[in-house]
Amino acid sequence: MRSRYSAYVLGLTDYLLATWHPSTRPAALEPDEPGLKWLGLEVRNHTAQDADHATVEFVARSKLGGRAFRLHETSRFIRDPASGRWTYVDGDLHSRNA
Repeated sequence: MRSRYSAYVLGLTDYLLATWHPSTRPAALEPDEPGLKWLGLEVRNHTAQDADHATVEFVARSKLGGRAFRLHETSRFIRDPASGRWTYVDGDLHSRNA
């Protein structure tokens, strides 16, 4: 989760797509709106369902045009047993507001 947040901050869309599970990965990602500033990530909870499935609850804060925003989500991840790499599958949005 932290590496994906860092990729959003740095605009590394190739990394984001590479760490997205093929079953839910979009064909492309739109760049962030000009002026968007990521302000921080708080990982609130991590739960392993088994060796290859986990969830991460987080809050990411950003600012755009003088307005503050929060993205609160519980994301699902799957680990590929062959490579050992974790990939983002999808998430349940808890809130997205100022």
